[in-house]
Amino acid sequence: MNALKIGKLPDTTPVKLSLSIPPNLQADLEDYAAVYADAYGEKAKVTDLIPSMLAGFMASDSNFKKARKALAESQ
Repeated sequence: MNALKIGKLPDTTPVKLSLSIPPNLQADLEDYAAVYADAYGEKAKVTDLIPSMLAGFMASDSNFKKARKALAESQ
């Protein structure tokens, strides 16, 4: 069989994660959801916003990217 230009798609099955957060962080997240609703004209649950927030945070952390690359190279 000929190779395709794209590789096999990655597993995109969601992974459920439970965690506890302090009340002040919960309040901040609720405020963020309210600001999101004002900005985009549609409500979003905090639990739907958190994955994008975490992905954006990690993507912007240059020290994490360097350390991750070094870790991958050492394995």
